[in-house]
Amino acid sequence: MAAGALLRDVRLRHGLSQADLARRACTTARQVGRIEREEVSPSIRTLQRLMRAMGEELQLSAGAAPTAEDPVLAQARVDLRDLTVAQRAAQAMALSRMATTIAAASTAAKADRHR
Repeated sequence: MAAGALLRDVRLRHGLSQADLARRACTTARQVGRIEREEVSPSIRTLQRLMRAMGEELQLSAGAAPTAEDPVLAQARVDLRDLTVAQRAAQAMALSRMATTIAAASTAAKADRHR
């Protein structure tokens, strides 16, 4: 996700205007707007400061991107090609149910932590 989109999403989630965020972070609403519109690319330090002003913590991570040579992905492609359309649909439904279950458990855990 781009820095500007991330900043805008978090700001809106907190119900803040650009001016509100700017006051909290000791910057200008114009600068916040420029970042959100991707006119400028903020430094990590600036983005951290803006997130902290909203009570959020910026977390960065890196990992190897999957490549075509990845043997697990290559085997998954072969396995998928061997399935019928009905089997693919059933597999997609099972994955969707699993993702829904995980999301519901995560939401419940967050709610429990805030109680």
